[in-house]
Parts: sequence; C-alpha cells; structure tokens
Amino acid sequence: MEEQKLIEGLKRSDSNAYSELYREYAEKIGGIARSYLGVDDVEDVVQEVFIKIYKNIKKFRGDSSLSTWVYRITVNVCKDMLGKKQRRREILTNFGEQEDEDTKNNIREPVDDSMPSDELMKTLSAEEISKAIDSLSKEDKLLINLREIEGMSYEQIAEIMDKPVGTVKSRLHYARERLKNILESKLGIEGEINDEV
Repeated sequence: MEEQKLIEGLKRSDSNAYSELYREYAEKIGGIARSYLGVDDVEDVVQEVFIKIYKNIKKFRGDSSLSTWVYRITVNVCKDMLGKKQRRREILTNFGEQEDEDTKNNIREPVDDSMPSDELMKTLSAEEISKAIDSLSKEDKLLINLREIEGMSYEQIAEIMDKPVGTVKSRLHYARERLKNILESKLGIEGEINDEV
C-alpha cells in the first residue's frame, strides 16, 4: 500500500491499514526494542507502539516519513519502559530487597564498541558478532541497528533520536570504533588460545 493511502486508512481507523502497518513494521519495531532494551520479549513494546500510533495518527502532519515517525514513537516507548524498570529497581533497592540480584539482572554497563572491516566480520561467526553488539551501550546498539541493519540515513536517525545530525554522525563513529575493538579483542583472545594448542 502506498504510504499516503496507508496514512489516510490509519486516520480513518481502517482495519486493513492497521494490518498492513503491522506486517510492515512489527518486526522492525521489535528489532529496535531488542537493541535498546536488551531483551527478547518485545511484544509489550510492539503493542504499546501500536496503541500510541492509533491514539496519535490523526495528529500526524507528514513533516517526516511515516517510518521515521513510527521509529521515533518506538524509541520513546523504549525509554519510558527503561525508566519504569529503573524506578521499580530503585524502590526495591530502597527497601533493601535483592539489591545484588537486581544489579546483576537489570543493569548493563555500557561497553566500548566499533564497526570492523569486512575481513574481521568474515572471521567471526554471526553469534559472536551478535554478542559483541549486545555488549554495547543501549545508545550504541540503537545507532548501529538503525544505520547498519535498518539502513536509515543520518537525517532519519537524527529525527528519531531527537539529536543534531552532527551528533548522530559523531556518536555512530565512536559506536563503530567500540564495536571494532570488542571484535578485535575477541579475535586476539581466540588467536592466543589457538597458538597455545
């Protein structure tokens, strides 16, 4: 369905338009949620995003593409969910309940990352690359997901993340550098093990 017709259908609450939107975006929304929240169970995020689309589609003026608007909603929903989790954790911690467990299970320290050469990517398995990406900070994972996996322009990412284009370019550059370092260190460790055998 052409985008303008899809938007008109959504504004009329046409069920076919919503089915089309779901087919087109559910998986992509899930991918962004996984990269941002670091969890596999993203159904709640997908559901919340579609509720927000339903409630706000009539206000959509078309200043950006529909996809950019949908991804911006997705990032905002992820931020809200992250905030709620952290607030919940703070409440538990204040009562002294399972402080160590909460820290272990819910806090991920941001790790350095970077975008590697083709040679480096070929040397590592998809699982190793995926683990390396998962070890990045939430923002780094999101940037790499939007740019490298979703293939978005810097301008689209800037709009989704509500940051200047220059900031997006700079942060993406450093995210790629951090990922590259992680992958290279993996190879270094494996190389040393293989040399010893």
